[in-house]
Amino acid sequence: MKKNIVNFKNNQSIEALDKLYNHNIELLPHFGNLGWNKHSLLCHNITSTSRILYLNELYKLIVNTPGVICEFGVQWGSTLTQLINLRSIHEPFNHSRTIYGFDTFEGFPSIHEKDGKGYEVGDLATLNNYEEKLNSILELIETFPPNPHIKKFELIKGNAINTIDNWLEANPHAIISLAIFDMDLYEPTKIVLSKIKSRLTKGSVIAFDELNCKTFPGETTALDEVFGLNCVKLYRSPLHPFCSWAIFGE
Repeated sequence: MKKNIVNFKNNQSIEALDKLYNHNIELLPHFGNLGWNKHSLLCHNITSTSRILYLNELYKLIVNTPGVICEFGVQWGSTLTQLINLRSIHEPFNHSRTIYGFDTFEGFPSIHEKDGKGYEVGDLATLNNYEEKLNSILELIETFPPNPHIKKFELIKGNAINTIDNWLEANPHAIISLAIFDMDLYEPTKIVLSKIKSRLTKGSVIAFDELNCKTFPGETTALDEVFGLNCVKLYRSPLHPFCSWAIFGE
């Protein structure tokens, strides 16, 4: 599998990341079983820190809006971890804010002509049965905030084109307060956008990880075909070149 199908780093940055990785591996056993989680931040660079700050920016937009959170395109699950942590910080007692993660965990299921070139079926795959390991990790993450006995996340494995219908039918109560699209591709983004539209309320946030991105044109095309680019007001984060969002009904 390809670990990075798009890379904007120069050789110096790549070399620095390699060295930080090696430092982290070397030091991790010395951080202690209680301190490793905090001290491993020693090797975080601006990219990982800015990602957390961006997600925090998104989360604060929905604190006063009822509903669940859906991430379409989970891969390894780091965004889900941060969303659970942010929920624990901003609204620790809101156990109605269930977080749903949709992914094939097997990489891209197909490529559409509107996605551009350079991608293959299976790109961004994780590990066999990875959703089981990720579920175990997220269960541990949820042991720290209040009400740890209430499970407040769910993983939905499969192509979201197919699984979204079952999810909508099984969750007729679910208002979507935040939908994060990180599937990178045109077809699943367009189909899911179209199908969740009726579950959005005024104030719901629809976020995209690759909007206005030349190497992943499918997201922009999908948004344009479902909502119309001249019908939505888009915001961007100064922390990332492509992360953008729209507030539904604004």
